[in-house]
Parts: sequence; structure tokens; C-alpha cells
Amino acid sequence: MTALLIGNVGIIGDQERMAEYRAKVLRTLELYGGGFMIRGGEFEVLEGDWKPTHMSVMAFPTADQARQWYASPEYRAIVPLRDGTHMDLVLVEGE
Repeated sequence: MTALLIGNVGIIGDQERMAEYRAKVLRTLELYGGGFMIRGGEFEVLEGDWKPTHMSVMAFPTADQARQWYASPEYRAIVPLRDGTHMDLVLVEGE
């Protein structure tokens, strides 16, 4: 069953390190069957109080693959590049 990771980046700690993270993250997703459906771009909140600032949507064939990516040594190796940066990440399974 398809799984989506919905991410929102808030306040960025170090712009240069975050740019390096962004340059490297796609390769880690691809290793686990994932990729970006949406990366940045314009959005509009139509209802509710949610106030995202920079959204990404990543797709994986299964939630297990998404979890494997999140725990993977490849991804964990680049996570320190976003130290000081606020990030929300939600895993959603569905059709």
C-alpha cells in the first residue's frame, strides 16, 4: 500500500548545512524506493489553523520502506546537517 511522508521545514538553523542536507536527501530516498512528489512550491491552507512554511511530500511503495529509509544509516548520516532546523514529518498510509 502506498505510503506518503509529509514534511514541513520551519525555522532553519544553518542555511549552508541545510542546503547540503537538501542536496543529499533524494539519493537516500531512492535507495529505499522513495522519491519526492512535491518539494517546496506554493501552497494554500484552505481550512484549519495549520501554518506550514516549506512543504515536501515523499512517496514510497509501502510504509515499511518509508520506515526503513527513516532509520537507515544513509539517512541518519545526513540528519545532523539539519541540527537547529525545525522539521515536522508525518507518515500516512493509504490508497
